[in-house]
Amino acid sequence: MVFEGSSAAISHTGKVRSNNQDSGYCGANLFIVADGMGGHAGGDVASSIAIHRLKDLEHGYTVTADAERDLRDAIADTAGQLIETVAERPELAGMGTTVSALMMVEDHAVIAHIGDSRIYLYRDATLTQITTDHTFVQRLVDSGRITPEEARYHPRRSVLMRVLGDMDPDPEVDTFIMPTQPGDRWLLCSDGLCGVVDDAHTSKTLDHGFAPGRTADLLLKQALDAGAPDNVTIVIVDVGGQHPLVSGTPTIVGSASNPQGIEIPAARSGRGGGWFHPGRVAANEPTHYEPSSEFLEELIEEDRRRARRRRVWWIVGLVAILAAFAIALFGAYSWTQTRYYVGADEDTVVIFRGIQQDIGPIRLSEVHDDTQILLADLPAYQRIAVEQTISARSLADAVAIVDNLRPVTEDTP
Repeated sequence: MVFEGSSAAISHTGKVRSNNQDSGYCGANLFIVADGMGGHAGGDVASSIAIHRLKDLEHGYTVTADAERDLRDAIADTAGQLIETVAERPELAGMGTTVSALMMVEDHAVIAHIGDSRIYLYRDATLTQITTDHTFVQRLVDSGRITPEEARYHPRRSVLMRVLGDMDPDPEVDTFIMPTQPGDRWLLCSDGLCGVVDDAHTSKTLDHGFAPGRTADLLLKQALDAGAPDNVTIVIVDVGGQHPLVSGTPTIVGSASNPQGIEIPAARSGRGGGWFHPGRVAANEPTHYEPSSEFLEELIEEDRRRARRRRVWWIVGLVAILAAFAIALFGAYSWTQTRYYVGADEDTVVIFRGIQQDIGPIRLSEVHDDTQILLADLPAYQRIAVEQTISARSLADAVAIVDNLRPVTEDTP
């Protein structure tokens, strides 16, 4: 049965990469995004192999279980083809690809997924991520060690824990079936889009209701405006939407669209090294790795060490700030205790040490000397001046001020 709806696919190298290692497929019932990895001449080969193997499933299914089984088997076959390709061309060792595939069967969507490309469902003005990233940071999020927002900027955000590659002939692939309905809009994309354009902006663009082709163009523009450090591949599928299916001809984009077919480059000279293969040529600014279990444990331990270091430095910084604040307060208080002024204490003139101001309940002055001069014995102008306090430059100056205030007594003959 032919799926009723409309769809579009687009792929772009981005602003940093020199070649496109992504591939995408948009057919009558089958839709795929594959993000290749493994260097200049590795990722493009891997994603192309995946697309050309999986597109053979484009013949229409009526039973979802059959479609799910065949998707899983085809992805396993792709892993076998990658292994055979590397056996013929050892310099491609370490290449791999993500695969996110969506097959429409009646009123259901059959999904197969491995890696960090994503499948989203936009329904009733709500965008939902359907697939789960098979990444190191996603494991940290799942364990509650970091938040999804922290994952977007984590230094290990590009580390893949599961990928379709040349090392595992029996890859662990997520497959599941879910109902779909008219009005649903599906988005398949490589991390070149979801890694730089957040879900809020993606949702807003999908909500415009433009045709899939124009919507894909708008999403690509957002990725390019954000710098597009990676290849960007987008497939949009509308279920029973207002946009009719223009053509039944499949659309293939990215490296798999090479009209010559999949080209495996000739062997390169030189010695290379890699994470897993002694003969692997170093990738051109790689963004993905498929770590071994030992490497995963090291990454987790490194993350713990980084967290401990952050806590230690935070505590050290806080202690330093508190210490500096305490020293500043002590210095300020010490300075106030070198100041003097003349004032009134109940009914007498008093020399105070400190300053007239207080900080809340903290007094910054204390009685240094009660002169026993009664306020009542002072002329009115002097009494008012004392009650309002008279500042002194030093203790000697304060004593001189008090001497000037003392009433003059005449000797009786």
